[in-house]
Parts: sequence; C-alpha cells; structure tokens
Amino acid sequence: MEPIHILLVEDNEGDIFLTTEALHESKIANKLSIVRDGWEAIQFLEKKGEYVRVTMPDLILLDVNLPKMNGHEVLTAIKSNENTKHIPVIMLTTSSSEKDIYQSYKNYVNCYITKPIDAGDFLKVVASIEHFWISIVTLPKTLHK
Repeated sequence: MEPIHILLVEDNEGDIFLTTEALHESKIANKLSIVRDGWEAIQFLEKKGEYVRVTMPDLILLDVNLPKMNGHEVLTAIKSNENTKHIPVIMLTTSSSEKDIYQSYKNYVNCYITKPIDAGDFLKVVASIEHFWISIVTLPKTLHK
C-alpha cells in the first residue's frame, strides 16, 4: 500500500502525542505533518513561507478550537479552494456542541468525531480513523503533490 500523507492541525501537545503514537502503533505506512494553529494550516496548504516545498496531504485531521483561525474558518478555506477542496477533512475535537457539529457538516466536513477523554479510548479512535480512511476508503490521488 502506498503511504498517505496526513496533516494534523492540533494545538494540544497531549493530543498530538497520542495521535502520533496511535498512527505509529497501527504500522500502516503514512507520513504525518503537524501544524499547531489555523493560520499555519492555511500556510501549509497554500505552500507559503516555510511550507513552499511540502506535499499536499491526502487526509486532514482538524481540531475546532485552534489559535489564530478556528477549525471552522480553516475548513471553509479548505473547501472553498479549488486545490484543496477534494481533500477529506475529519474534525477531531473535544467539542460535542451541536452548533459545531452542524456548522462542520454545513461546510462540507467529511466526518466529525468527538475526542474521548480517556487516553486508551483516544488511541482506539485514531486507530479506527486510520483503518477506515487508509485501508477501506479509496482516497483521490492529489494532483498537486
């Protein structure tokens, strides 16, 4: 299986660690890029500044509660950009607010998952995301890698 590139947009260091560990433990080949705020995510996806040579991700894990630009603003930017709107976006967040869920789907998120509080459950959720989106789903090949 060809490795896929996952962009994790997350500001919580504990969640970054757990997500990285879960992806590593699954032993499915992938490349993980991490950005820690919404503005940085947009810079990454538009290949600006230090991100001029990055490859486009095949899948984005996006938190709602981010500094500089929140996840909803980032999602809107992703889905309104011709170069990025095809990339599946999964909201992976602590928010279980109906408003956040509704707004995410209204803006074309592919999946909304509320992060479990328990670390073991969090690892299982990330592993199931990876299994589904990498082993089962056929992702589009990014033309602008």
